[in-house]
Amino acid sequence: MKQATRVAIQGIKASFHEEAAFKFFGKDIQTIECNSFKQTCESLEKRESDFVVMAIENSIAGSLLPNYTLIREYNFAVVGEVYLPIQLHLMALPGVKFEDVKFATSHPIAIRQCVDFFYDYPHIQVIEGNDTAACAKKIKEEQLTDTVAIANTLAAELYGLNIIERRIESNKKNYTRFLILKLDKTAEMEDSNKASICFQVGNHVGALSKVLNIFAEQQVNLTKIQSMPVLGKRNEYYFYVDMEWTSTENYDKAIRQALKYTVNFNIMGEYKKNDQV
Repeated sequence: MKQATRVAIQGIKASFHEEAAFKFFGKDIQTIECNSFKQTCESLEKRESDFVVMAIENSIAGSLLPNYTLIREYNFAVVGEVYLPIQLHLMALPGVKFEDVKFATSHPIAIRQCVDFFYDYPHIQVIEGNDTAACAKKIKEEQLTDTVAIANTLAAELYGLNIIERRIESNKKNYTRFLILKLDKTAEMEDSNKASICFQVGNHVGALSKVLNIFAEQQVNLTKIQSMPVLGKRNEYYFYVDMEWTSTENYDKAIRQALKYTVNFNIMGEYKKNDQV
């Protein structure tokens, strides 16, 4: 019997990371629960999991900067991406009514995405937790009748909670982008049309512009540029760039030319872009 694909996630079952894993791999997987993003990387490095699903940016909260560093330092391969609409609901034990609620708990980023809702209910004390699904689980386990969790539908179903207010997020077009990471970089993905790369350039006028123009000249579309300081070095930065192309020949040519003007150049992964949101 074939072993189910093992996928490491930050958080517990029914978290948004597991929902993203289901969207990419299907539900026939074994979820490896981890307390931190670093722990997911350690799980993959030790071959205790086959893949990691890692959030990299949110359309409201922005980029998760430490995760860029983790991917680069562990030298994992980016083999895919998932865009997950973030729909946040208030959930409580069966029988609890909204007027009974004194506390609301969730992950800090989820709380930040619902500030407009709680502005109208100043009597509700909002408490930060480690994970959206973990907050829902705590309500179930401790039978908290005065507390609601902010989490997804998956969490309500798994932990037997009732949704008492739906879609409380401030921005209804909110989404999170997740990257799919694998240990081995040797295998190339067929039909790749997107890549995530990382490099450094010299600290002089036009250094970065020169590299970016190379990709423009080859009709390679840069969809994201993120800079991160090099630890302990003044005025030195890593540039993380996502790019898409229609001509593999043009992409290959751009990469070859960019190598001449960069240092510590690293193709973190070539994969098929995901247009489903």
